[in-house]
Amino acid sequence: MADTDTRTQPRKKGLTRRQRRRLSRGAQYVVFVAAVLAFALSADWGRLKNQFAQLPIAEQMFPDIITLALKNTVLYTLSGFVVGLVLGVVVALMRLSSVGPYRWLAGIYIEIFRGLPALLIFIFVGVGVPLAFPDVRYPGGTYGKVAVALGLVSAAYMAETIRAGIQAVPKGQMEAARSLGFSPARAMISIVIPQAFRIILPPLTNELVLLFKDSSLVLFLGVTLEERELSKFGNDLASTTANSTPILVAGLCYLLVTIPLGFVVRRMESKSQEAIR
Repeated sequence: MADTDTRTQPRKKGLTRRQRRRLSRGAQYVVFVAAVLAFALSADWGRLKNQFAQLPIAEQMFPDIITLALKNTVLYTLSGFVVGLVLGVVVALMRLSSVGPYRWLAGIYIEIFRGLPALLIFIFVGVGVPLAFPDVRYPGGTYGKVAVALGLVSAAYMAETIRAGIQAVPKGQMEAARSLGFSPARAMISIVIPQAFRIILPPLTNELVLLFKDSSLVLFLGVTLEERELSKFGNDLASTTANSTPILVAGLCYLLVTIPLGFVVRRMESKSQEAIR
């Protein structure tokens, strides 16, 4: 009788796996909201506003921050990207070459310029090269220096990305081109590399975003007033006004470019994944 009563009693059930996940997620939201509220309530917003949000100082920056600083930043970034892309393709092909010295040189270049801080490369281009070769003149002056410095920085990363893209193209594409009478060089340029670029377009766009931020190192080259980019422009005005509002405004100008580019990268990645499926 006792056994029958025990069997007929309803069993106490614990939380299901889905309920536990919901409870854990809810607890994480609570902790996050509590941390945000604690930060918001403990911060001295009055002092932050006085130091970073002075509207009269921000108004002084326009339109020069757009027509001069942002324009120069975009020019520096694009010129460095073009140099880095061309050099990256050459280094990637050297990396894939059957000639041993080419592979070794490409590997040494990638390891050195991928391992060094970008600041050291800017100093080397802006100071070291003119000292070692006094007769060397960069075309375009500061713009040429920045293009070379940013190109050297980005080419090491682009070369590995491009190499991976070329190797991702099916070998049958090269074999088919060769069977049609294409030379190895023509097949690589006309058939393989275009397909590789469709594969690596998202990471290359991401590299463009990184270069846009690295262009702030231009200030270490000693630019003129007309050659200033966003960081230099904001830093100079911050020193003049003894206020950090110009730095904040310059940072917002970076976001005006990097956020849309980031959105483009995500869209291209999703489209490439859909194409694979």
